[in-house]
Amino acid sequence: MRLTLLPSALSNTGEDQNQFLTSYILGDAIAIDAGCVGMALPTAAQAQIRHIFISHSHIDHIASLPVFIDNVNEMGGPAVNIYGNDAVLECLRRDIFNDRVWPDYNRLLSKSEAFFKLVRLEAGRAVELGEARITPVPVDHVVPTFGFVIEEPGAAVVITSDTGPTEAIWNYANKTPNLKAVFLEATFPNELAELARASKHLTPAMFASEIKKLHPSIPVFALHLKARFRAQMIEEIQALGLPNVQFAKFGIPYDFS
Repeated sequence: MRLTLLPSALSNTGEDQNQFLTSYILGDAIAIDAGCVGMALPTAAQAQIRHIFISHSHIDHIASLPVFIDNVNEMGGPAVNIYGNDAVLECLRRDIFNDRVWPDYNRLLSKSEAFFKLVRLEAGRAVELGEARITPVPVDHVVPTFGFVIEEPGAAVVITSDTGPTEAIWNYANKTPNLKAVFLEATFPNELAELARASKHLTPAMFASEIKKLHPSIPVFALHLKARFRAQMIEEIQALGLPNVQFAKFGIPYDFS
């Protein structure tokens, strides 16, 4: 299994690892979230992506989706499948592809010429794409949000997406064979715990509490750190002394086997 967290800024090299948008690439043909997939990859690489799973409707997870769809179609590929829960699909129809923010090409074209296809995800019902099996699991965010359990032969990873303290995805994680890693958010420093609770994100202290719900041998990659507080949050997470925690890097393929 090869999973890459895409960079979302020109400076996402070396020591500067600020994250503003979220997109992962699984292999070559599957993306998780569309925050920067339409900007951070060459168009030829974008054209290889046939399936894109959207965790929730917030802009840092869908910002580049219209550009990505245009890029793929300009390369002459078939319609991309966009997967999401009911709230995500309604947001895309009403708020994005609405002829104001972006053209509703699917309305203008025949079904055989559709730019993309919207596919409804159901909690706990896996989608199988070749060797990949992707199961959406609800997490606790301010809008309906799925985390994803991603399985391939011999390896599995969990992407929690944006969440406050949650339970269901840990139940799935702990019963998933060959779990190699968890990508877990931490958004605000401990001093902003009230804001984190209101916006349903995690602080380092909450991050540590969530990790306790997971089998202790599983590596955890911290990400989604607010750029303004990144250095402070790294210090707070490192001070916890959690042995299996590291900070996710952008543009570097993680190979899990």
